[in-house]
Amino acid sequence: MADLPAAMSAVVCHGPRDYRLETMPVPEPGVGEALVRVEAVGVCASDLKCFTGAPKFWGDGTKPGYVEPGVVPGHEFVGEVVLIDDAATARWGVGVGDRVVAEQIVPCRECRFCREGAYWMCEPHAIYGFKHRVNGAMADYMVFTAQSLVHRISPAVLPQHAAFAEPLSCALHAVERARITFDDTVVVAGCGPIGLGMIAGAVAKSARRVVALDRNPERLELAGETGATDTIDIGAVDAVEAVKAMTGGYGADVYFEATGHPSAVGQGLDLLRKLGRFVEYGVFGAEASVDWTIVGDDKELDILGAHLGPHCWPKAIDLIENEALPLAGICTHQLPLANFAEAFDLVASADRSVKVTLLP
Repeated sequence: MADLPAAMSAVVCHGPRDYRLETMPVPEPGVGEALVRVEAVGVCASDLKCFTGAPKFWGDGTKPGYVEPGVVPGHEFVGEVVLIDDAATARWGVGVGDRVVAEQIVPCRECRFCREGAYWMCEPHAIYGFKHRVNGAMADYMVFTAQSLVHRISPAVLPQHAAFAEPLSCALHAVERARITFDDTVVVAGCGPIGLGMIAGAVAKSARRVVALDRNPERLELAGETGATDTIDIGAVDAVEAVKAMTGGYGADVYFEATGHPSAVGQGLDLLRKLGRFVEYGVFGAEASVDWTIVGDDKELDILGAHLGPHCWPKAIDLIENEALPLAGICTHQLPLANFAEAFDLVASADRSVKVTLLP
């Protein structure tokens, strides 16, 4: 690989709370692949859960960790193509020097879900930076594998903003799942990166009312800048009563759970109207228990999950390039790769950060 360094820095997982900055060879792309110089990689709640060894991911020790030892983490990224062959250029329509992002999932194209078109639910489920030795972006360079889904993004966008395409696409997929209509009152619980993206998506869908819930006044202010028509500090106001007061006593049409806190699940069931839609996207560190009678006998609710950001990347990139979100306020912290431990600490503190990004 002419004009490229032989070695690079990378964060490598060796187990819970055992991530190490190491020097390793710059990877060599195979047939139909591309070598990308990483410009930015976001750190999200899933990364934090893996780093801390949350039980959901690491279990009782009988199952492998969600980030397998030896893997480079990082699934929210942007970079510049530095080496690519003709097959990859023909497949993705990109070349050396292009600014690119890739979807976090690397579908196998062969399992039942891939064959049915639901590539984001691929059964092998290789995702950059988690397992199957598909190394992620907490490194100077990474390889986009031949099965990757690649998109261009403008070089005029700041790297930390460009890397936000991943969480934004996830939020937009959740919005698509909700089937929002013009007359809907939409409630978003949690004004972190995903929740703010959901607000932007609901606004783009022209919902009648978009209500943001959080305890952090700075995040609620960001929610207003993102387009929320109403903000509620759940530490000071009963959110259920407030939403019912807004809606003639009926409750919200749509509720997005983007906090990962068990209490937000029951809150959503309570504040939804009959025949409402509940969309779950939060990353939980503990089980949530609720009265499921509300779902069926009381309200006949639609309970919808959402995973990754299928088919939403072009719209996410469009919103970013057209400055539809207050990304300067959302992307609060940028740190060098060597400061990865500090980045995880910042993500753990909702009062200190919104979106934390590493810049290799």
